[in-house]
Amino acid sequence: MRIAVMQDEAEVLGIERNLDAIDHAAQRAAADGAKILLTSELFTVGYAPYVLRDSLDISLLPGAHQRLSQIAAKHSIALVYSLPEITDAGWLITSTFVDDQGVELAHYQKVQLFGVEEHEVFTAGSNPPASFAYAGLRLGMVICFDVEFPEVVREASRRSVQLLLVPTAMGRGYEQVCTRLVPTRAMESQLFIAYANHSGSEAGFELAGTSVIAGADGTILAQAGAGSELLAADIDVSSLPRIRAEVPYLEQARKDLYAQWLTDK
Repeated sequence: MRIAVMQDEAEVLGIERNLDAIDHAAQRAAADGAKILLTSELFTVGYAPYVLRDSLDISLLPGAHQRLSQIAAKHSIALVYSLPEITDAGWLITSTFVDDQGVELAHYQKVQLFGVEEHEVFTAGSNPPASFAYAGLRLGMVICFDVEFPEVVREASRRSVQLLLVPTAMGRGYEQVCTRLVPTRAMESQLFIAYANHSGSEAGFELAGTSVIAGADGTILAQAGAGSELLAADIDVSSLPRIRAEVPYLEQARKDLYAQWLTDK
């Protein structure tokens, strides 16, 4: 399956402009043969937690969901997008997967919040990585800082995920997450990872770009630079049995022993 990753600079609170950018990327990705387009964390509203808390008109969120489903259906491409979710427990950062007809198949709430702003504005989710079937693949979703915890990615693998889709908003100075950590996570949990970051500057926050698609053996299949870019790579899950047999991390993991260690004082 060919997948695409959209890297671009969002306009904070510029929902219509950002939706138009996703629409254009979906058109380009579909024309290139991609079956899934992954967008970055909170791209539709812009990544600026304090501004969102203070100024976002939350009545616009249902319409944004609807428009994103329409974009997927219009271009016959599945879409991963990220929006805030307002619940009785507070604001959460979420990602949603809609299929090529715009039908929602999965929804995920970010578990690992990063930095002062996220902790002050948002509430952490508690559900495990999303795991769902689409077009003959087992897909999964986590968000941004989640992927930096090996336990989270290994849990996705334990749930049979073959391709993990990760919207992110990662600042400059942390490019090693894309160039080193994400490929390592893919290798140690033996799944493909697509990781979509912003570029440019949003509310004074400088974004690092360097989005990546990593193979299950740690190979970098596609890597962006610092600016706006549309990445693409072909995902061949038929390689997974060979990769997992050559280095049997998953088969030989001593999960019961590790669980026992957690109870040791």
